[in-house]
Amino acid sequence: MGTCPATEPDTVFAESLPCYYTPIERKETQNLTFDVVVYGSTPGGITAAVQAARMDKNVALISFGPHVGGLTTGGLTATDIGTNTSVGGLAREFYNRLGKISNFSSYEAETEFLEMLNDAGVTVLLDRPLESAELREKRIQSISLMTGETIVAKMFVDATYEGDLYAAADVSYQVGREPRSAFNESLAGQWQAESWKGVYQFCDLPISPFIKPGDPNAGLLREIAIKPAGDPGQGDYKVQAYNFRMILTNSDNKIPFPKPKGYDPDRYALLARFLDFDADIQWRLNYTTTPMTDGPVQMRRGDSNNAGSFSSDYVGGNYKWPDGTYTPGSFDELPEPRRGLPMPMAELYELREKIFQDHINYQVGLMYFLANDPRVPKPLQQRVNSFGLDPSEFKNTGHWPHELYVREGRRMVSDYIMDQANCEGKRIAEDSVGLASYAMDSHFCQRVVVVRDGKTTVRNEGGFGKWCPRPYPVAYRSIVPSKRECENLLVPVTLSSTHAAYGSIRMEPVFMILGQSAGAAASIAIDSAVAVQDIPYNKLRERLLASGQKLQN
Repeated sequence: MGTCPATEPDTVFAESLPCYYTPIERKETQNLTFDVVVYGSTPGGITAAVQAARMDKNVALISFGPHVGGLTTGGLTATDIGTNTSVGGLAREFYNRLGKISNFSSYEAETEFLEMLNDAGVTVLLDRPLESAELREKRIQSISLMTGETIVAKMFVDATYEGDLYAAADVSYQVGREPRSAFNESLAGQWQAESWKGVYQFCDLPISPFIKPGDPNAGLLREIAIKPAGDPGQGDYKVQAYNFRMILTNSDNKIPFPKPKGYDPDRYALLARFLDFDADIQWRLNYTTTPMTDGPVQMRRGDSNNAGSFSSDYVGGNYKWPDGTYTPGSFDELPEPRRGLPMPMAELYELREKIFQDHINYQVGLMYFLANDPRVPKPLQQRVNSFGLDPSEFKNTGHWPHELYVREGRRMVSDYIMDQANCEGKRIAEDSVGLASYAMDSHFCQRVVVVRDGKTTVRNEGGFGKWCPRPYPVAYRSIVPSKRECENLLVPVTLSSTHAAYGSIRMEPVFMILGQSAGAAASIAIDSAVAVQDIPYNKLRERLLASGQKLQN
């Protein structure tokens, strides 16, 4: 929300970088009433709001910050589409309006979203962080915002990347990775061996993790976890790494990579050691799985992602982001779901702001390191410096994305939990509200010290990428809470899913698909005067098909 000073004054960079949160000035108390309120202006929130409005409901879309569109307008434009033909409805309409499904402008995407919201008659409320929710008789009666406003509605949709609204409404959720035993998933837990074997593992080289190579008493290099990893199959409270999806260019007017405030080159000492460890390593500056090749980052015109053993993903820097807490350690049995807020929302936002700025400092510093540090091989450094930030994007935030890629926050626990068997077509949801099709994809969750062939070295853990055999249906029951907890809430983004399955579902087109279905379901529940769990599925299905949704493969 807004901008924060984040760079040295002598840099050619802009004067400020984005903030996640700054305290909101409270206004005069005001009550607003709607039929449907969507909290969270992600693509899933936008399609939920537009669909409900097109079904003649009075709808408000409430955005935490000053933008709408989430990652789709915040840098993630190399769309993880999966199977193109599985995308219909409002998601397809949005991409058709853009004229492309991938590699579009973030600014143009936000413009299209705003036009869709305006055309549908949705009330858009920006810079409205949630403060609390009033739950009575298993229904959310109203929500209070940090501005002092109270919002009353018949139906609510939580479309945040973190699940903030349903946590405030005391709905059950999990954070982290289930043990393998919980759902009999081969991709669950730590040290899964089914996919990504050897990928982005420092080329399997025996790089010492210690400040003084080979000397444990010297301490660990930065960006390596102090706590040891658990055993294969054990669960933990770690979530996959976040990063910013930079928009880069190699044009003549590119913005050189800036030096962040408080820049510390020693933060990248492990990368420096890797870069200089073996002259045979090929630096691709892109995705690669070939032996003895590595990113170390992706650099291309447009959306540039994590791509390497030590890359733009800030591994281990995000554990407290989902709900403000983190307990180290591993477990063999799945813990009971969490409920409620461990801390007031304002404290959580302030904590996230610190994490947000730490991620900016890490990633901006990483790019400055690669562009300037004498330990970087000269040919690689020259290639890095052929790129820079795109001056046509994110003009109000120093050409740096305003949205952190929160790949995983809370995950709701309801009566139907999507799991790896769903993704693999071994378990079919009969109450489909849309198709998902992208690979089960997790970025690393930890970087730890290990012993390989008798040598102490460092490895990344938690990554996987396993393709699904075909598009699969997502259950309606997975986007609504258990009826015993809340009867007027839908959750199309942080839905009820295991960590393994969420790796596939967590794609922006799928969020748009599920958001539209949530908006339709909320409208039908109002018209039928029933709980969201009790709407006739056949009626919902008929409406979704009429709206262009794809429900079956």
